[in-house]
Amino acid sequence: MAGMNQTQVTEFVLLGFSHGRPFLFALFLAIYLATLLGNSAILCLVSLDPRLHSPMYFFLSQLSCLDLCYSSVTVPKILANALHPQPTISYGGCLAQIFFLMACAGTECALLAVMAYDRYAAVCQPLRYAQALSRGTCATAVAGCWLWGLLDSAVHIVLAARLSFCGAARLQHIFCDTPPLLGAACSDTRPNELALHVSSVFVGLSPFLLVIISYLYILATILGMPLATSRRKAFSTCSAHLLVVSLYFVTANLNYNRPSSGYSPAADILVSMMYCIITPMLNPLIYSLRNQEVWGALRRVL
Repeated sequence: MAGMNQTQVTEFVLLGFSHGRPFLFALFLAIYLATLLGNSAILCLVSLDPRLHSPMYFFLSQLSCLDLCYSSVTVPKILANALHPQPTISYGGCLAQIFFLMACAGTECALLAVMAYDRYAAVCQPLRYAQALSRGTCATAVAGCWLWGLLDSAVHIVLAARLSFCGAARLQHIFCDTPPLLGAACSDTRPNELALHVSSVFVGLSPFLLVIISYLYILATILGMPLATSRRKAFSTCSAHLLVVSLYFVTANLNYNRPSSGYSPAADILVSMMYCIITPMLNPLIYSLRNQEVWGALRRVL
């Protein structure tokens, strides 16, 4: 019976659009345009300015590319549903959205850890920096990050495809994500929940610990620098990345490691928005506001 119900599910009704659709449309349109503008600007600057052809800005451009993918997975469909009388998403579209969301999530966790190592090498081992992070090494690291995220996502999507749904398939959300999908399923979701917890440790917690270890070494090295100007410059180049890491890992952990009672629908939507819609918009601002090299590149390009 469960398998028969599953084959009959052709679409999900998204209940998160119950109120304020014109406001939601305007809000998400503004967020999406800001995300496209900010991340596209970073990509253009890194590509056009030779002074930004360094490992640090190569990884930053990859993060901007990833953030563009992140937002494009969810926001266009949100905009379309905000104008639709009955917000829905097809069964296949829902699984595809979850696959790319989780692939981007796993990739970003790994990429942030690689960026932390880049800052560690630049601050703690400056004489070996060029050798440790050659062009080939950087490209291989980014490819590994994407493979890491795609493999993790493939596991979750295979488990999600085995779920069955009884009656009308309704999601208390504005887009498809694993937690609301598990909440709507009427079959056993324990394998999916176990996979989420295991993934949180290996895909989420492990890169975060690498980031923390890298920054402990960076902090020790900075405090040992004799000149205040050198310490200030080192803090400036690392503070933006540390802020991005903190914002992303905290919100992603809240989304996938929620309490057994869950969040309210409004809190659930807000937490999901923070890590996969708001953070991609904020990343270019965080990296550029106090970065004189980015502002200098912008002036040269203009």
